[in-house]
Amino acid sequence: MSSESRRPLVAVAALGGTISMVPGDGEDHAVPRLSAKDLLGGLVDDLAMDIRAETLAGISSASMDFATLIKTRDWAAQAVDEGAQGVVVVQGTDTLEETAYFFELTWASEAPIIITGAMRNPSLPSADGAANLVAALTVAADPRSRGRGSLVAFNDDVHLARWVRKAHSSHVEAFSSNPAGPLGLLAEGAVHYFHPVAARPAALPVGNADFSGLVPIVESGVEDTGELLETLVKAGVKGVVIAANGAGHVSAGAADVIERALPEVPIVIAGRTGAGPTFRSTYGFRGSESDLIAMGATMAGWLDPRKSRLLLHTLLATGASRDRIEAEFRLRGDLDT
Repeated sequence: MSSESRRPLVAVAALGGTISMVPGDGEDHAVPRLSAKDLLGGLVDDLAMDIRAETLAGISSASMDFATLIKTRDWAAQAVDEGAQGVVVVQGTDTLEETAYFFELTWASEAPIIITGAMRNPSLPSADGAANLVAALTVAADPRSRGRGSLVAFNDDVHLARWVRKAHSSHVEAFSSNPAGPLGLLAEGAVHYFHPVAARPAALPVGNADFSGLVPIVESGVEDTGELLETLVKAGVKGVVIAANGAGHVSAGAADVIERALPEVPIVIAGRTGAGPTFRSTYGFRGSESDLIAMGATMAGWLDPRKSRLLLHTLLATGASRDRIEAEFRLRGDLDT
């Protein structure tokens, strides 16, 4: 077997986003214009790998939807079946953390799937897209990435999809994994992992999933009466995630609405703080975590509201029962999984 035949194959799907945006002639504002071929250019000439690239969409990630995510996931799975050792998905950063977690929930392969993008479009000084793309390709091609699921490669850090969040609107170091920290980093053209490969929960099947209907996030705050939640339930939402105060607390008024709504729709309680879990048994006041659990609400554990929404919507799309929803949130929201 020749050395050329042993080169890893990495599949690259381009979905649009800042990394693909440039102004047109006489225009001031950047819009998605660059294809996967444009993005790769001569970047991979010095990388010991083969690339299969395709443009699947050309959108701002603010317009990301489940149809595009499933299309991309299916394309990636087929690429792996056809010999790709890893997959890179290039998209905008606004919803990148959600895309990464959707793939984590639904990706069954041992081959890694790496999400990346850029904070500065290619027309700006010190654009970061090329470096992020090379980093993602490097991670995807490395055998030590196998079994790690969905990862985000950005600014030379490697993040687990479960923890990663976009934490700044414009800095190139926009992504963080508070409180767990990055899984690894890139240096001198190689990825270095801080932790061994860990067991992952089984992928959720989405072959016949129905993602129609709404699963909104409702944030708690000062003088929250629960009226917005009540309006949403009456409008027929499929489920709701509450971005609750502190360790999973809502007002007494909101608790009354939640108790009335729970027979109709599943409600997940996540923390709005950005780090730390929802509690289960510390407080006992009206609207506390203990009170909400007693009435049948599901606690998100360490999952933030955005990740909780992706998990709840995916479970509901596949017809999961209340017991299954509770079990999946305990499994995926626990610190040790």
